Amino acid sequence: MVEIPGTGVPIIGHQLAWLAAEGVTDAVVSCGHLAEVLQEWLAGADLPLRVSTVVEEEPLGRGGGLKYAARHLPYPGRWWYATNGDVWTRFSLREMAAFHAERGAAATLALARPRIPWGAVETNEFGQVLDFIESPPSPFLINAGVYVFGAEFAALLPDVGDHERTTFPRLARERRLAGFPLPQGAYWRAIDTAKDLAAAARELAAQSGA
Repeated sequence: MVEIPGTGVPIIGHQLAWLAAEGVTDAVVSCGHLAEVLQEWLAGADLPLRVSTVVEEEPLGRGGGLKYAARHLPYPGRWWYATNGDVWTRFSLREMAAFHAERGAAATLALARPRIPWGAVETNEFGQVLDFIESPPSPFLINAGVYVFGAEFAALLPDVGDHERTTFPRLARERRLAGFPLPQGAYWRAIDTAKDLAAAARELAAQSGA
């Protein structure tokens, strides 16, 4: 519910707009603490798709919460998308879904290569400094918090607990977990701090030519 400065719209509003633009018609929002704040905003917003909410009566963990929300999906037996609530991104979900289908995976993770928040120092074999690189891309791919799940995936989730410590490692061992690298030029940012929020606002202004 944190508002992106200059837009008057919270993160979830941007997420729902992106999902609708990618052809999504229905969304289930999993709520916990202060669920009524989110529900009130959703009830008063002009949304581009149908949205329902589910509220955890007690904390179920990320995996348990996802399983609980999946029970309320409007089209049981079909594959589905999921996204973390603190991610703001833009890329083709249709391409990710095709990637998922081609690999016959139970689950597919979007993978991002975020920029390191510090400047990097380039040296040669003698330890001489050659250059300074401001906020270079990370050499490692990370879980971008956007997913495609097969119809069978919900049954593999724990009732309580974290799927990233249980379900995902199991699927990886079974070679049923795929990773979709975000295309070059795709926008992705996790909004974890006030600094991230300010950076997102600047990037949005730059994209709109403001």
